[in-house]
Amino acid sequence: MAGYTGDIGQAAVPKQRAKQLWKHTTVRRHIHPALRSALAEMAPGLERCMYCGDNQGTDIDHFEPVRLNPLRTFDWHNHLLACSLCNSHLKRDQFPFADDDKPLLIDPTSEDPAPHLHLSLAAGAYIDLTDRGDATIKVFDLNRKILVRGRLNAYRITPLLLDKWRTAFEKDDLAEAEAYAETIWEQPTADVVYAMFHQALTPGAEDIFADASETLALLRDQVIRTGLLGTC
Repeated sequence: MAGYTGDIGQAAVPKQRAKQLWKHTTVRRHIHPALRSALAEMAPGLERCMYCGDNQGTDIDHFEPVRLNPLRTFDWHNHLLACSLCNSHLKRDQFPFADDDKPLLIDPTSEDPAPHLHLSLAAGAYIDLTDRGDATIKVFDLNRKILVRGRLNAYRITPLLLDKWRTAFEKDDLAEAEAYAETIWEQPTADVVYAMFHQALTPGAEDIFADASETLALLRDQVIRTGLLGTC
């Protein structure tokens, strides 16, 4: 891909050349499948979209649009797996900047969204903590009803799966435990599971899980955290 980047850099009109190369038959047949396969292995859940975490990732999205930076058209770090809704209908080529000319959208492959976004588990919705969080929620419509419903479903079902995993682990039924682990991590909206484990150890966790003390106990269980997170 470095060769293609060099070609674009030498072109009289880089943006035009970048678009031509990206749509070229050879690239579509050989580069696109390899990129999509690699991104799918890194995506949350079962090849979920790296933006909404709900739909299947079908598209290769350029995080920084080709129109703004054609030299990043074949930059591995600029590629994300996205669903067609987030890529083609919501984000399109939007890429807002702050007053200091820094990008507002959070890059899910290289940044921790926690300083910018807080997931309200009880509401199933994201709350912006910064201008970047606000821009990301708006561009990807992260609080659309179907996503909120999916997060609430994940919040309800995850404690049951955690309990099932622990029971199988205690019985030394490793095959069953592995099956439950896969179900936990491969369900849509896997961001809910990460948020649950994270928020269980934060100050005020008792308030967050005020009506779910058993869930909090499971999330703090050292056997579960070691088995599913690799840490206590």
